[in-house]
Amino acid sequence: MLAQMMQEPLLLASVLKHAETYHADEEVVSRLPNGVLHRYTYRDLGQRARQVAGALLSLGIAAGERVATLAWNSYRHLELYFAIPCLGAVCHTVNPRLFREQIIYIINHAEDVALFFDASFAALVAEIRPRCPTVKHWVVLVDADERPAETPFADPYETLVAPQAGVRDWPRLDENTAALLCYTSGTTGNPKGALFSHRTTLLHSLSTALPDALAISASEVVCPIVPMFHANGWGLPYTCPMVGAKLVFAGMHTDGESLYRLFESERVTFAGAVPTVWQGLIDHLQTHRSTLGSLRRFLVGGSACPFSIIRTMWDDYGVTALPGWGMTELSPIGTLTTAKRKHDSLSTEARLGFLTNHGRPLFGVELRLVNLDGEPVPCDGHSVGELQVRGLWTIERYFKDDESALRDGWFPTGDIASIDGDGYLTITDRSKDMIKSGGEWISSIELENIAMSHPAVAMAAAIAVASEKWGERPLLVVVLREGRAVAKHDLLAWFEGKVAKWWIPDDVQFVASLPMTATGKLSKLTLRKNYRNHQLPVKGE
Repeated sequence: MLAQMMQEPLLLASVLKHAETYHADEEVVSRLPNGVLHRYTYRDLGQRARQVAGALLSLGIAAGERVATLAWNSYRHLELYFAIPCLGAVCHTVNPRLFREQIIYIINHAEDVALFFDASFAALVAEIRPRCPTVKHWVVLVDADERPAETPFADPYETLVAPQAGVRDWPRLDENTAALLCYTSGTTGNPKGALFSHRTTLLHSLSTALPDALAISASEVVCPIVPMFHANGWGLPYTCPMVGAKLVFAGMHTDGESLYRLFESERVTFAGAVPTVWQGLIDHLQTHRSTLGSLRRFLVGGSACPFSIIRTMWDDYGVTALPGWGMTELSPIGTLTTAKRKHDSLSTEARLGFLTNHGRPLFGVELRLVNLDGEPVPCDGHSVGELQVRGLWTIERYFKDDESALRDGWFPTGDIASIDGDGYLTITDRSKDMIKSGGEWISSIELENIAMSHPAVAMAAAIAVASEKWGERPLLVVVLREGRAVAKHDLLAWFEGKVAKWWIPDDVQFVASLPMTATGKLSKLTLRKNYRNHQLPVKGE
């Protein structure tokens, strides 16, 4: 027997309609490149998104066509986040931090018909334009009189939007209609496209808002520092309007001082960023002996959060970390580290240590571990295997790829991990980053966390280098805190008693900075290339 219920498709237009109807007066605040704060409401967002949709129709954008954005976090980018998919087209967020050739590749691979870009990318756009033949319309996100000199061919955004009355009703789409396209960073080849539907994006946004996930509500002031061009801004640009939270966009300035000033002026309570951003904020706070007046929780993803960041934010500023794990192919959030009632009795020290895991699956996500033969590995908190995932917002195949990306119905993540009986995930390493010494595995992540717990260390990376005797041995590459120093042998002594003796790195290299990927992650691929001929010291030297 079938239930007699209304059948409403899960569409992003419903998120926008809900926000402009029931959270009409809540603010969206954007810091512009000149430092000025732009303010308007969700009511304004709804009207503007309809006007932008009218502009898209005037350009001849058709359902299913890809429309690219090359932009920082701002109210104009948010308008495009809604207007493009709500019309039935696909919003393709382009990461400007990719290599030039990769940017050209993904625009051509996606066959984008239009590109909306911030003025700060004008020189880049002028350079790539001749090599992007499918792009018919170039639009710069500025007022009518602010078009950059480098892009005279581009239409100013406001010139297109201002005369539009706006679409009255959004089309009633199939909920499986493609809505968003996001490419991986392509560290091992050309970037691959993950194409998300209205249904999967709405379910992801709904699940991440739950109390045991991001716990975002209408009482929060949220600053998505993670760029909207990175894995769809971790879903925050949709989750916040869905629940009516105030949105604060930092724009292109995400240094510690700029974020501190924005947090304090707008009373931000929750923000999301990669570990390097949070370390930058800590450095600013410590240098100026400042405190945080409103921030209570911070989401951290993109790479493992060093315990030193978790500890400092709690001990010195009373701010709780919310670590998680995900990937572009998961829309992107898969797990978040929230406690259960059984954890209420934990001491503060134990609770902070608990936050070093990668969390448990959200509703809509399933995890499992397999060994090298593809056989299931027990979830006992100790056994280690390759992490695989499936669920309501996980891709089945990459855009324009005829072959499924799944193995036996599961998506292989490339992560090595353990899972306990409650589903709490601990990423041991990326399979390609594990160090195999004498036939045994060493976790680079664990070595890095120990190194970064040293008071003199700002950042650290552990990589494998060739060893004639052991095959591979760990090398530690370290960035010191400003004004701090530590001798190589003293830093290596810091590991004693914290890991097995044979895990301790054989050498340390001190550097001014570590290479980063286009998505703000540590580039171990670059480090391995830089140190592939590194000669380890002979024991006893």
